[in-house]
Amino acid sequence: MTLVMETDRRDDQGLRMDTRAWDEQELGRLRADFGGWRIWRAVKSDGRLGEWVASLHDPRVGVEPTVMLPTARLLREALVTQAERACRR
Repeated sequence: MTLVMETDRRDDQGLRMDTRAWDEQELGRLRADFGGWRIWRAVKSDGRLGEWVASLHDPRVGVEPTVMLPTARLLREALVTQAERACRR
């Protein structure tokens, strides 16, 4: 697996955003796009944000009960794959 750093974060108009605001916006997009999942950011023991996490709540839209990845982009890609796998069942 390749770790992708997401450092240059921009809003829909291309303006630079701080990390927390970008994370909140991306969480909203993920939640809107993948309604059968509960999606959040894990919190590390030191209080910093950790993995992007999705828990399956509708078995029609995924296969794995939990998906955890280091970036929002990777989580999005994994949830698309989950939907494709669920359709093939």
